[in-house]
Amino acid sequence: MLDLGPHAAFIFAAYGVTLVAVAALALFIVEDDRKQRRLIAELERKGIRRRSAGTQARPPASKAGKTRRRRP
Repeated sequence: MLDLGPHAAFIFAAYGVTLVAVAALALFIVEDDRKQRRLIAELERKGIRRRSAGTQARPPASKAGKTRRRRP
């Protein structure tokens, strides 16, 4: 085994805490991804679509006070 001296307990504890924290963050990310995918699927079942998934081009918003010039 490695000879870590009198600080071995602190070193192993630090690695343990770090491992637990990284694992907890990874599990949180995976669970949040699943939750977001379920929410998106539910919205799509209701007929609500994402703007980025639309195939129809929407006309640009008109600016107040400006009129479009017509070509002669």
